[in-house]
Amino acid sequence: MHEASATPAADPGPATTRHARWLVVAALLACWLGTAAAQGGDGAGALRERYASLREALRTSPLQRAMVIESQQASDSLQGRVYAVLDRPFSQVGPVLPVISHWCDILMLHLNNKQCRPGMAGTEATLALWVSRRYDIPLEKAQRIDFTYQVQARSADYVDVTLSAAKGPLGTHDYRIEIEAMPLPDGRSFVHMSYAYQFGMAARMAMQAYLATAGRDKIGFTVVERKADGKVVHVGGLRGLVERNTMRYYLALEAYLASLAQPPAQQQEFRLKQWITAVERFAPQLHEADEDVYLEMKRRELRR
Repeated sequence: MHEASATPAADPGPATTRHARWLVVAALLACWLGTAAAQGGDGAGALRERYASLREALRTSPLQRAMVIESQQASDSLQGRVYAVLDRPFSQVGPVLPVISHWCDILMLHLNNKQCRPGMAGTEATLALWVSRRYDIPLEKAQRIDFTYQVQARSADYVDVTLSAAKGPLGTHDYRIEIEAMPLPDGRSFVHMSYAYQFGMAARMAMQAYLATAGRDKIGFTVVERKADGKVVHVGGLRGLVERNTMRYYLALEAYLASLAQPPAQQQEFRLKQWITAVERFAPQLHEADEDVYLEMKRRELRR
């Protein structure tokens, strides 16, 4: 939920022998990834069709870049989608997405994510993510969400990765983050990111309370009305909420990819600055913390 209120989870416990643990996890995942699906299947064809249908919307996007944001709200679920053209070849994008060791670095850029640990549950790759309802809430009061990581498809011209979680805070459930990518004829890449979850009465009440108080003036990206004077009205409420978080995660992916061109010792700091700079380009929707506050907080969290 990220922007909605939630109750504290149990303390995740002290960090122990982190380097050794990562080496073990990496070895296990290398074996697991070797058996992952390597076919694009219908997903690749569907993504190509989606790009064809969105070409004009991407070209004329009001976001001043080739990007389209969509959202859906049902009685008990929310979903946000970002479709974007990345100025990077698929040879750079495709190999990154199917490697789980990159995903904690990506997810930790979101200002409300406080800790991330990869692991294994039997033969399944997992990510434990601690999420706070506000960026200034410490790790000890964050919520733990346990994701299963799966490479759904991987080929020379298509990749599809999902993170799914059966349970979340306040009775939210069926979380799913999906990232697809494919090459474009001009040497760039087309990326689709989806962020969705379902919720019950407790979560609905928490989100409505947030939207009636701290989140009452927050907006999303979809234009729902154009006034006679030319001003536009953006979506608010729950759709605005899910659009904001989907966009934050997409910008985290972009920042991570951009950081790979830097020397390894400089990549972490580069992507932190890249992410907060990108967020502030969409300040009406995404501004939460000033740059210096964000950087100090994230440096502290990542030192753990």
